[in-house]
Amino acid sequence: MGLLLPCILLLCVSTFSAGLDFQLGSKASGQSVFVRQSYVKEKAAKIAKRSLPAWLSPSASHRIQRRSVPEGDSCKALQGYDTKLADNTHRYTFNDLSGSVSLAWVGDGTGVILALTTFQVPLIMIRLGQSKLYRSENYGKSFQDVTNLINNTFIGSEFGIAIGPENSGKVILTGDVSGGHGSHIFVSDDFGRSFSHQELPFIPLMQIMYNPENSNVLLVLSNNILLHFHTVASKIYSFGLGGRFLFASVMTGKGTLRMIHVSVDQGETWNMAQLPPVGHEQFYSILAANDEMVFMHVDEPGDSGFGTIYVSDDRGTVYSKSLERHLYTTTGGETDFTNVTSLRGVFIASVLAEDSSVQTVVSFDQGGEWVPLRKPADSKCDATAKDPDKCSLHIHAAYSTAMKLNVPMLPMTEPNAVGLILAHGSVGDAISVMRPDVYVSDDGGYTWIKALDGPHHYAILDSGGLLVAVEHSPAQAINQIKFSTDEGQCWGVYNFTQDPIYFTGLASEPGARSMNVSIWGYRGPFLSQYWISITIDFRDLLTRDCDDKDYVQWLAHSDDISDPNDGCMLGYKEKFLRLRKDSVCWNGRDYVVNTQPTPCPCTLDDFLCDFGYYRQENSSECVEQPDLKGQVLEFCLHGKEEQLQTSGYRKIPGDKCEGGEMPERKEIDLSKRCVNNRSSKSVPIVITVIVVMLLSIAAGVVFVKKYVCGGRFLVHRYSVLQQHVEDNAVEGVDDPLETNHTQNGKIEFHDDSDEV
Repeated sequence: MGLLLPCILLLCVSTFSAGLDFQLGSKASGQSVFVRQSYVKEKAAKIAKRSLPAWLSPSASHRIQRRSVPEGDSCKALQGYDTKLADNTHRYTFNDLSGSVSLAWVGDGTGVILALTTFQVPLIMIRLGQSKLYRSENYGKSFQDVTNLINNTFIGSEFGIAIGPENSGKVILTGDVSGGHGSHIFVSDDFGRSFSHQELPFIPLMQIMYNPENSNVLLVLSNNILLHFHTVASKIYSFGLGGRFLFASVMTGKGTLRMIHVSVDQGETWNMAQLPPVGHEQFYSILAANDEMVFMHVDEPGDSGFGTIYVSDDRGTVYSKSLERHLYTTTGGETDFTNVTSLRGVFIASVLAEDSSVQTVVSFDQGGEWVPLRKPADSKCDATAKDPDKCSLHIHAAYSTAMKLNVPMLPMTEPNAVGLILAHGSVGDAISVMRPDVYVSDDGGYTWIKALDGPHHYAILDSGGLLVAVEHSPAQAINQIKFSTDEGQCWGVYNFTQDPIYFTGLASEPGARSMNVSIWGYRGPFLSQYWISITIDFRDLLTRDCDDKDYVQWLAHSDDISDPNDGCMLGYKEKFLRLRKDSVCWNGRDYVVNTQPTPCPCTLDDFLCDFGYYRQENSSECVEQPDLKGQVLEFCLHGKEEQLQTSGYRKIPGDKCEGGEMPERKEIDLSKRCVNNRSSKSVPIVITVIVVMLLSIAAGVVFVKKYVCGGRFLVHRYSVLQQHVEDNAVEGVDDPLETNHTQNGKIEFHDDSDEV
């Protein structure tokens, strides 16, 4: 523990208030926060973006699916489940009056959960509060009050629980920091069995974070001017980190314009990214990044409320347009961009159409092309559709939750649940404000079914072998949970208590391998409400382990498995062994996704439009951008000027095609030096670069909702249905005085700006 303080790395908050660019942030891994309804605070929200065709022909639906039995047969697979589940339902009552509870899983497969309950009353200049810490070693079936391990210290809910990476068993709790010039933390390295006390010579402004690559390094934001500061480079506006790429937003010296510089060698050298510069009221956002490529959002000038998605090459330097009019708030940081981790190459996003409605599009080839989602076969077009037979599925994500629509959860996917997506949605010409339903795809977004009527909380267990859901009903107490063993086709219903609770959320171990799910809520009158956790172990529901006969071969990205060229995506085919829908068995914690890759010959589908080129709507051909037509394409790479000679195509990063069609492309060294290269001076400076970039991501959570130097706020509002369709259970819309009415039920964007 004596080495802890030298490993805490700080950044003065004034650095970020001077200029925050990258709008990227996430909660600590494996942490859930629930609050009682009376404690929920309203959050302001802003957003906007892109337009594509709003429907696809129903005839385009896939012919080959994973349904291995006639629909309906799997509904008879489970018998007598009530008794099995009743014997494995565990209840725990928390004897305190706390208003919020934070949960964190410590380790993978350990069963250890820490629950921090918090009650606080803000007063003038001070605040009064109480925290209690509970620990479970059996996935939440029972808890032990371990508040004495932290000396009954008040832990503010804004800090919560920091969990170390790499199954390290490390935990940090940050004590009350009101008053004084320092603070203290409680540190554990034995999965929360014991804690030691450490004093800090500064006051953190947010939860201390572990470096995800090294549990010995802690990251924290503070407004104290202390040690650890080095000059990395001049004119730096902000930093970002994604995959193996480090990013710096650099002032160009031309007014307030900024450009992105990229490093792939941990800050040793920098190259200027071929992206448009942004000005005072614009921002960059790293939407997704891995070791192969980057999805970067570049905001449009002014209060447009949308921007353009660009995708990079494998160096993160040369970018191509991927999606225009991408919906993204300029002040709130919400975006509907979803990385479908259950199938490679699939991303879902929202765009702002020309009529100001919000629509959903999907890419199956890592941003090469974007198309609408297909209409589920079991659903009808809603009131937003101009043609009742031609519409598509639209997915509710962060934009809907920010606008306080009745959408309790974002889309959910897991890498070990191949092809599976759960999401709230509506079927029409655009996202609707009407009551959303839950839709499920079992093939990575190509086809969908309506799985549940109305909004639900849901979770994926046993690598997709079990789904659970609880109906979202904030005004009424509930006592039922639904579950499915066939990816949402059929659902069983189990009454988990005779005394209903006011439900606040589902909690399951991150990674979707567990068979335990906890239902959190509270009971009692307003002045004496108390938390209750009900944990259900579904292991005995699945009476046997899965064996070879329970799996069926499935070809990803395939319409017709008999076509030798079908299923090629990003240069290769992938065959998976997937659980049969009628198999009621346990995949197990050691389940590994079984895949058989086969390379494909190269075609134009394996290429993005190159720098200076783009694909026109409804076309796969890459054509020159009008503003660059006829111009010589040059850029700076590793300090040397290079010229690009291209026919308009470049291979998608990560694409593994072999032979076949190879469009001509050359990068010619002009043997001229350019000044965009930035080199680090020493190892400590390189380390500082990395740390500052990591801290920038964390700081985005705190400061991303504010313009850094004044400017204007966007106001985005949903439109609601006229009186003649208000019987369709419209819920969760804004105050009627601030809502515009339209003739259909679309979500509509309004560019009403308010002065700061």
